[in-house]
Amino acid sequence: MLWDSLWANVHVASMVDGYGEIHDAALAIKDGKIAWLGPRKALPKQARAQQDYDGQGAWITPGLIDCHTHMVYAGNRSNEFEARLNGVAYEEIARQGGGILSTVKACRAASPAQLMQESLPRVLRSLREGVTTLEVKSGYGLDFDTEAKILRVARQLQSDLPLRIQTTFLGAHALPPEFSGQGDAYIEQVCQQMLPAIAAENLADAVDVFCEKIGFSRAQTERVFQAAKAHGLRVKLHAEQLSDQDGAALTAQYHGLSADHLEYLSEQGIAAMRDSGTVAVLLPGAFYFLRETQLPPIAALRAAGVPIALATDCNPGTSPMTSPLLTMNMACTLFRMTPLEALSGMTKHAARALGLQDQIGTLEVGKAADFVCWDIARPADLAYGIGGGACLHRVFAGQLS
Repeated sequence: MLWDSLWANVHVASMVDGYGEIHDAALAIKDGKIAWLGPRKALPKQARAQQDYDGQGAWITPGLIDCHTHMVYAGNRSNEFEARLNGVAYEEIARQGGGILSTVKACRAASPAQLMQESLPRVLRSLREGVTTLEVKSGYGLDFDTEAKILRVARQLQSDLPLRIQTTFLGAHALPPEFSGQGDAYIEQVCQQMLPAIAAENLADAVDVFCEKIGFSRAQTERVFQAAKAHGLRVKLHAEQLSDQDGAALTAQYHGLSADHLEYLSEQGIAAMRDSGTVAVLLPGAFYFLRETQLPPIAALRAAGVPIALATDCNPGTSPMTSPLLTMNMACTLFRMTPLEALSGMTKHAARALGLQDQIGTLEVGKAADFVCWDIARPADLAYGIGGGACLHRVFAGQLS
């Protein structure tokens, strides 16, 4: 038996059952997958590896998964942040060309190279904190050319970096200025022109919609879901962030991967998600940045057994952060989640929110050898500490990176 590599003198949090702790453990890799995992004393005597690593007592967890981001974009909106804090109303900022449309304008004007140049530092910050899988949404183009450009840059990032990227088409993010007051006409274009072209080019793994009073209605959202289904694409939803639009139940009806935000989620929505297996993705960064006061119904989600994932929601307007570790801390401090729930939310439940639970999210034989070595005393430290620096080594598909 000859493995590619063997990590020993480590403690493992496999996340299979609770933390799934294995003390004084070893983990073997073959062809980018986990070939053996268990206590070091149980290693097969005949086993050998081409490369041996001494973990020096570090903790190993699955690679972190950021399952909801808008990380590929151009432009900067710190001026709007400052203006709001100086008392300028959001409506006035919007009248001056601010808000999401300012990011749309910047993305439309940016070349693919410029878009890559602005987005790459954000992605690299995620990698330095242990992210091995990242979801990237479009939604800052609102026309086919720019939406496709964003998704192509995301695909290129996956080609250039030791990173798995799942792309999501979010053409129904907001109304573009050329469709002002014509929501149905824009949804028609999304469904009949943009989405088919995106699918034909294989640029998206899933389709998302912003279902909200300031976004798109439930009926408009369902039209997009029907179009996605016709092209064999899974769906997910920005749901119940600012009001209850019954979006989570609609997502469950279409066996959606996830419903995200969920501050205003109803009991009926929770029941529908429970029955369909749809994951609840909570985004504490947006909750914090917007100074929201309506908490997601954590206790009810727990009681129903709905899987709860976490993500950074990295975007320029409502959650300008890339840190999965800060996200975990916020989930504990703001939402009163436990450290175990937080780490589960950035690993196994996040994998399920992307439909990748058979490949990643837990450390098990046969799954991808995506993991992180941490300088921590116990797994709960990842949610306890504020700030980075704990990541010692990051391994993607068996390769140290």
